[in-house]
Amino acid sequence: MPAQEGSDSAATSSSAERSLRLLSFIADAGRALSLAELAQALGLPKATAHRLCNQLLELGYIVRDIDERHFAVGPSLRKLAFDSLSHSTVRGLRHGVLTDLVARVGETCNFTTLDGVEVMYLDRVEAPWPWRLTLDVGVHVPLHCTASGKLFLASMSRERRARVLGQLTLKALTPNTLTEAAALRADCERIAEQGYSVDNEEFIPGLVAVAVPVRDRGGEVRAAMAVHAPVARMSLAQMLEHLPALREAASRMTELL
Repeated sequence: MPAQEGSDSAATSSSAERSLRLLSFIADAGRALSLAELAQALGLPKATAHRLCNQLLELGYIVRDIDERHFAVGPSLRKLAFDSLSHSTVRGLRHGVLTDLVARVGETCNFTTLDGVEVMYLDRVEAPWPWRLTLDVGVHVPLHCTASGKLFLASMSRERRARVLGQLTLKALTPNTLTEAAALRADCERIAEQGYSVDNEEFIPGLVAVAVPVRDRGGEVRAAMAVHAPVARMSLAQMLEHLPALREAASRMTELL
């Protein structure tokens, strides 16, 4: 019996280790992967990779992509990553960067990331004004009509952007919302060239925003720093004058990813 228990424990440990390696590989790839790619990269028999994927699918840690033969990061893994970010000591340091930025800009500032085909708020610091838009940490907003969202779209390769745009419903939330894929692609090209994105009352009437990328040490866009305000308090032209402060804050955030 003891030998059997030891064998069961070893098998469980081995299975857990393979599952974690598979999750790590999918998360690091930044794209959906086929079963064959996973099996080859991890040195696993296809049958074993298939079994692990089925288990992780049931738990929500991975999901099937548009092509059902491919697998991508699922909601359970995103929640795990979000919870880890939210409760780490680094979160306090990131919050401090946002607080400093709000003191300089005078308006609400946000720290966001890409979550599937939406923008997710990782942190925010409110400006001390009586009128302000409240979006809690963890809330998701659209890609196509927000400053951060368009920034993330612009940072993608054209192939990946085309796939993502194919999944989006370009719903008009205001008269300024870009609802044609061609117009949104052209806007993304401008954003990629200028290094920042704007929301000119495209998400909420009367609200403008500017976002800049937060890159990791390898140069990949991992998050965004954004400021938003009602046009009654700050015009888009006035907001763009704060780009140096936003970029400085984004540079500080790079050290805290």
